[in-house]
Amino acid sequence: MAETVDELTVEYMEGDEMTVKELDKVVLTKGAWATLIYRYQDLDRKTGDFGADKYTIRRYQKRNGEYSQRSKFNISSKDQATKIMAALSKWIDE
Repeated sequence: MAETVDELTVEYMEGDEMTVKELDKVVLTKGAWATLIYRYQDLDRKTGDFGADKYTIRRYQKRNGEYSQRSKFNISSKDQATKIMAALSKWIDE
């Protein structure tokens, strides 16, 4: 488990094989509750290559000195990410 926000990741290994590759992350909030957004890729087991970029927002709670994931929202495509950005931009500009 992660003790600091910088240690949090979505990268995942199965044995010696990486199945989820983290490309980037942005810390949105820190503290007892941390919110991060990640850009990542999943391994396509058929081809052995990593797929298209995906995005996820994760919320973590720090208890007893360690962060544990409490919730997540997966953004399913670049199209959905664009729509989220457009909606937020509209609301912020109002």
